[in-house]
Amino acid sequence: MRDVAELVVLITGGSKGIGRSTAEALVDAGAHVAITARNAEGVREVAQELGARGGGRAIGIAMDVRDYDQQRDAVAETVAAFGRLDGLVANAGVGRFGSIADLSVEDWHAVIDTNLTGVFYSIKAALEALTASEGTIVTIGSLAGANFFAGGSAYNASKFALAGFTQAVMLDLRERGIKVSTIMPGSVATAFGGREPGPDDAWKIQGEDIAEMILYLFRTHPRSLPSKIEVRPSRPPTR
Repeated sequence: MRDVAELVVLITGGSKGIGRSTAEALVDAGAHVAITARNAEGVREVAQELGARGGGRAIGIAMDVRDYDQQRDAVAETVAAFGRLDGLVANAGVGRFGSIADLSVEDWHAVIDTNLTGVFYSIKAALEALTASEGTIVTIGSLAGANFFAGGSAYNASKFALAGFTQAVMLDLRERGIKVSTIMPGSVATAFGGREPGPDDAWKIQGEDIAEMILYLFRTHPRSLPSKIEVRPSRPPTR
């Protein structure tokens, strides 16, 4: 298996939830991470906490994934800090839910522009650096990208599209030596949607579970490519 120590990984939405769990796991394994979030003070505080864990180094970058120029600047800042870029975890995402009758145009754009266009921007901005390193890209999808539900028109659209987008990009980029994978989790115990997880969420997938899978993707031998991973809670509550 590939050693992740000294790898340089950029993680969007890296200050909390799956992104932060992934950053912690990578730093603990000796990798260097650049995490991004829109809150400048918050993302830099988290980067300091990551750096204090020992192992790899961390920097925090204030960035909105909906802005392509900011994404390019984040890649440039990462390369300037660490000398290269070996991996991208396109994790930033939002959820706005409700009937199509109630879903606003603003809600639609917030979801599509973050969950889909934001990932396109991330990959485009990082492509030159990842080509040089023959790096790894992981997108964080959802089982909502394979299973639709009422009130999920915007979110379903973004995640169905992300699944197809990632698989097409995988076929485009493997000729360059870049490995592209997507992880599609079911219910995850994070603060997604503004709700803080509590004891009742113990049955759900935990952020560290997804982080473990991301480390597996970075460690996998270059000859093999797990292109899509679906993951569900093993024991959901009985209905």
